[in-house]
Amino acid sequence: MLSWGWAGIIYALNFGMVMIFAGGFHLFFYTLRKQGDETKYVPQFGHRGGGRFTFGNQVHDNMFWSLASGVTVWSGYSVMLLWAHANGVMPAISFAGNPVLFSAIVFCTGMWVAFHFYWGHRLLHVGPLYRYVHALHHRNVNVGPWSGISMHPVEHVIYFSSMLIHLVVPSHPVLIMFHGYMLALSAIFGHTGFHELLLGNSRRVLVGHFHHQLHHRYFECNYGSVDFPLDVWFGTFHDGTVDARRRLKERLGPR
Repeated sequence: MLSWGWAGIIYALNFGMVMIFAGGFHLFFYTLRKQGDETKYVPQFGHRGGGRFTFGNQVHDNMFWSLASGVTVWSGYSVMLLWAHANGVMPAISFAGNPVLFSAIVFCTGMWVAFHFYWGHRLLHVGPLYRYVHALHHRNVNVGPWSGISMHPVEHVIYFSSMLIHLVVPSHPVLIMFHGYMLALSAIFGHTGFHELLLGNSRRVLVGHFHHQLHHRYFECNYGSVDFPLDVWFGTFHDGTVDARRRLKERLGPR
């Protein structure tokens, strides 16, 4: 890499990816309301205003923190790791050289992301970190696509830090970029506020996660992702039932 112009390209790619997916989902589900409230977890369509949001508007708040902070921090990690790879600072791998290990790393990336997210998320629910950092994300009780990576800069640093695994695990630029896209896009998909995207009369595509929707409703449960059972293993799982609500109250105690 002969110049730093490529870093701007990485930022532009990441910015564009968020605009396409968060912006596209918002346009389809919320601006045009092409699906109405069918498969929507909460019938209401967001909080238009309110003092808790930057600029007094939920969408503007979410777009600002997603683009100004989220894309910047994500791109910073990507650029740092790509530079380290290009300069031989980190162990490298290629599909041609070791297709089995390369494929295994792709497969394990999702599990590592889920593990890191669970424990990082639990940390963010502790005392001052919640009050001064994570509370910004939890302004969104009724979430939308722009809520996915709408976070405090400190939370962005924590959330995207799972990418640092590439400093010790043999990696490749494709694996680094794949990891970053997985983090950003899974958050956007998981916060659409809709369970499924309807295509035509019969086709349905899963986009949202009821698991995480419940976290935004009850706060102290479902810290992890739906595809890795850490919440079940560590007693923080909530499935939306009355019994789960009772268990949550018992775990939290009087407040």
